[in-house]
Amino acid sequence: MQRQNGPTQPAKPTLTLPAGGRALLLLGVFVMTGTALAFAGFVLGRLLSQGPDRLIRQFLGAPGGPAAAGAATNTPDPFSLSFAPPTPEPWDGTTRVTMLVMGLDYRDWSAGETASRSDTMILLTIDPLAKTAGILSVPRDLWANIPGFKPNKINTAYYFGDIYKVPGGGPALAMATVEATLGVPIDYYAVVDFNSFIRFIDLIGGVKLDIPEPIRVDPIGDKPPRTLKPGRQVLPGDLALAYARTRSTPGGDFDRAARQQQVILAIRNRLLEPRTFQRLLANAPEIYAELSGGIRTNLPFEDALKLAVLANQIPDGGIQRGVIDERYVTFGTSPDDLAILIPIPDRIRVLRDQIFPTGGAFSPLTPGNTAERMQLEFASIAVQDGASGGGLGQRTGDYLKGFGANVVSVGQAEQPYSLTTVIDYTGNPYAVQFLVQMLGIREAQILQRYDPNSPVDIIVKLGSDWLNSNPMP
Repeated sequence: MQRQNGPTQPAKPTLTLPAGGRALLLLGVFVMTGTALAFAGFVLGRLLSQGPDRLIRQFLGAPGGPAAAGAATNTPDPFSLSFAPPTPEPWDGTTRVTMLVMGLDYRDWSAGETASRSDTMILLTIDPLAKTAGILSVPRDLWANIPGFKPNKINTAYYFGDIYKVPGGGPALAMATVEATLGVPIDYYAVVDFNSFIRFIDLIGGVKLDIPEPIRVDPIGDKPPRTLKPGRQVLPGDLALAYARTRSTPGGDFDRAARQQQVILAIRNRLLEPRTFQRLLANAPEIYAELSGGIRTNLPFEDALKLAVLANQIPDGGIQRGVIDERYVTFGTSPDDLAILIPIPDRIRVLRDQIFPTGGAFSPLTPGNTAERMQLEFASIAVQDGASGGGLGQRTGDYLKGFGANVVSVGQAEQPYSLTTVIDYTGNPYAVQFLVQMLGIREAQILQRYDPNSPVDIIVKLGSDWLNSNPMP
């Protein structure tokens, strides 16, 4: 892959905190991930380093320590998350907050590679005014424009950012790529490694999951594969991760994305249990010691504190969930013969706007000029000469290739054509728009004949109109 010159987005600065603050930040990222931006853990973490008495005073807004054992009291239970703490000050902003949570490819991670691809990409968002949140899973094989590089799978953005030392590294380039692909501004990122994920789930006592059918999972490390039985059960960290990572079901990566969201919401439910609050309090030193090296984030301490008061104001019904799955893509092949997912922009736009409802307009789903958008779709094009017995087809194919079109074959049409006709078999709006402009044809000359088994995505049948009037040299 040759790097191209182009702008990249610098990373937002990472805040350096004292030990207590770092413990807060580590816990907070997990709480944000596990509760769809329910930030109660940030307040908890901030106070862990100050001791239980300080924790109770801070939450109750009153002097003194915990009530004596067995004493009658009307004081709220300090281990209940059902009341809002008086401090810190509530978030007073009006803008949505969005975080990109990533897990790295296990093969790269386990091999200790200096640069890794992102295996999981999940957008978490919260609207502080509407008191709603959203979770959107982005498939790793989605074909995308990577700022400063040629189009590639979206999961390679993280790799390119690290290996080519882009300002901000892999996280910054991954954020910029997802922003450009979806048109959604992203505020923060978090990269969580496997061991930290496993240990955190173990620290909260596992997660409760409803397994709909038998599923074979393969825990990382030396543990053997096993089959999980259907039914509601509590999974420890290693099995919860294996359940979230497996692609053994018919839906492959799409099913996996849905399971990852299921695990995220299960963590959310676990964190909101009073007993879990107590367990986290008792294990504060262990949380910091074991997780401090497992999270990379640019989430500022101050933002975490301001958003903490939203923790319990988002009901289950206020969390929108979505997966960019087979309904929003077409299946294709990259120039180096890898299976890719080509986005269907209009459909993804609808899904995006469901997860990120807003009164204003987002940026275009796929930025760039007509040729750049056509290249992103990477539709395979067959050019057929229906106007001459000479070299019109080959000349046209070479001409279109010069603009980056993926012309895969050139031949003769089955009959003469007076008007150039474009037949789109798999839904490629940007490639069709490009051809309309390049060939100077009208909408009536475009035929939509959906056929997922077509050997090519688009066929261009050249007519005498193109033969008699074209800009080719």
